[in-house]
This record gives sequence, C-alpha cells and structure tokens, in this order.
Amino acid sequence: FMTTSKKPLPVDITIGSDHVSSREASRGRIGNDPSHEESFTDMGVGLFIHWSLDSQLGSVISHWMCGADEKIIDRFVREYPTLFNPREFVADDWANLAKRSGMRYMMFTTKHHKGFCMYDTKTTDFNVVKTKFGRDIFGEMTEAFQAYDIVTGAYFSPLDFHWCRNEGKELHFATPEVLPVNNPGLMAYNKEQLKEILLDYPGIEMVFFDGPPEGLREYAWEIRPDILVTRGEIKTPEQEIPDDILPSPWEACFTLGCQWNYKATNEAYMSGTELINQVIEIRAKGGNALMNVTADPLGRIPVEQQRLLEEFGLFMFFNQEAIYDVRPWKVCREGDIWFTKAKDAPTVYAFITNDPWPLGERREITLKNVR
Repeated sequence: FMTTSKKPLPVDITIGSDHVSSREASRGRIGNDPSHEESFTDMGVGLFIHWSLDSQLGSVISHWMCGADEKIIDRFVREYPTLFNPREFVADDWANLAKRSGMRYMMFTTKHHKGFCMYDTKTTDFNVVKTKFGRDIFGEMTEAFQAYDIVTGAYFSPLDFHWCRNEGKELHFATPEVLPVNNPGLMAYNKEQLKEILLDYPGIEMVFFDGPPEGLREYAWEIRPDILVTRGEIKTPEQEIPDDILPSPWEACFTLGCQWNYKATNEAYMSGTELINQVIEIRAKGGNALMNVTADPLGRIPVEQQRLLEEFGLFMFFNQEAIYDVRPWKVCREGDIWFTKAKDAPTVYAFITNDPWPLGERREITLKNVR
C-alpha cells in the first residue's frame, strides 16, 4: 500500500472509451482492500492541501460561484488564470514541513468544484499548466512528498462548475442535472480526468471523492484495483468528531482556521494545544486526522499554519508511538484522559489533557479502565 514506485502499471487503456483491462482488474474485486484500510488507519495523521485558482482571491473555495452574477464568473474564468503566479512555491518546502510535522500521508486537490485542474490535463485548458505560472503543481507535490516517504492521494470533485457552465447548466450542488450519474457527458469527462490522475501519476495511493462517487469509484478500482477510496467509501466527517469510537476506518477532515481556502484577513486559528488535543481525541476514537493547510497567492503556507504544524511536529517527535499504529482501547476516555492501544502489543497509552502538569511535580493518577 505505501509504495512510491513509479513503474508502469499493467494496464491497457483504450482512449475515449470505458474499456479498461489489467491483470489485477481481472480478479473482479470492486471495493477497498481491507488490508489497505488497515494500513490507512495505521498512518493516523495526514495533510490536506486545498489549493486552486481562487487562492488568488482569498475567497471560500469554489462555493462562491453558486448564484454569482455571470459577469463575475466570466471575469474570474478569463482573468485569474493570467494572474495565477505562485512564484515562491517550492514543493520540497511543503514536503519537508509535512515530514517534520509527523504527517504520513497527503491529500491534494487535483480538481475542486469549480472545475479548475491543478495538474497537467488534456481534457481542458482550464488548468494550472495554462496559467501564467505554467507548471504542474500536483506533479511536483507528489514527487516531493514521495521522496520523503509520505503516501500521496488525490482529492477529486465529481461536480464541475466549469463544465456545467459551458453546457448551459445551473451551478449548484443538488440539482439533478449537475450530478454525473444523470449526465453522461459529465461522467465521461470525469472518467477521462480520473484516468489521467491514476495513470499519469502512478505513485498515487488514495482518492477522495468530494461529491457523488457513484460510477467513478468503481472506475477507479477498475483502473487501479490497489487504490484506496477514502471519501466515497469510508466515513470522512468535516469539522466534527463522532461522539464515541467507530468500529470501522474513518477520517476527520478539519481546518486549522475557519476556511478551507486561503484567507487573507479575519482568520481565526486554533491553538497548538487545541490541535494536539483534537488529534488525540480522533485517534482515541479510531479515526485518522486529516488537517488542512492552504497556499497563499505566492505559493507559500501561511506562517500561522506553518507554526501550528511545527508545534504539532514537536508533540509527535516525542509521542508518535502513541499516535501511529494504534487502535482504540475498550473505552476512549476517563474524563480528560484519553486512551489509545498499540495495534500489535499489550500497551495502552494515556494522554492527560486539559490539566497542566507543572515541571518537576510528582502526581498520582488512578485509571479505572486499565489494569
């Protein structure tokens, strides 16, 4: 599962059709390999990267287009590719920070709802290579992260406002005509893009479908039977944590501030302590923590987000064995003390939270649920 091999896959593709054949696909498995879901849970913490054309605006990502005046959308689509120039972007800086922060996997937005592609695609000119910047950001990111042995994944939106707009359809999340299952043209378009992502970037191990996955997740498994589908196949709550332990693999997606995209002002970030406590709770309940970072207009991680990741990295440097390769204990907590259990050892870890411990002071703590 955690391979970074770039060797060609044993796949024969007929361009322009849905025909896909491979030695793996011939086994007929549709769905996540349970062993891959186990490996996914072992990793524990990942980095979500929301980055698209509207990072230059600082607006909420993509959603603003629903109901917007046509003149505004037209100006955005025409002008902003010429303004997109994150000239200070260095993929190795992002990957190095992720490694120091304890991240074991990364999920990057190849295409958000607006339809702008952050990779080199032949399906549309509305992509990053056609901007003033002119480089394949997704390709550079995946290569850099894989060099640090960080598993890479692709976020992909089945919704596509750019395609819908060109077809004269309303920009919306819920109307039947914008859903790929009701729209053969959009389904075929998405499949071509998904094929590019999974075959042109063979080190990709995961796909996150942010929208209706029907038809696309099955196609992903046909192309790459080894691929792990996260959203679209497992629970991935946003900005919330379940009340108790969940029995199957799951992932909590959350922002460090209050917006998924870059926000220039009036942003409210959590503290380092809040971030650490949130990850502890997620792991105690059996989930993975996928924490979101953004890029500013020059292609840098905002310094406030960088500092939070660095503080989390300090915590992970000393405590990673209680976060990686763990499963929930019989109970997830006693008050403000949270538990994880080593996956393959008779070891329980207890995190004491919300109770500052003065340096050098001796304390006695009784655990009622651990012998």
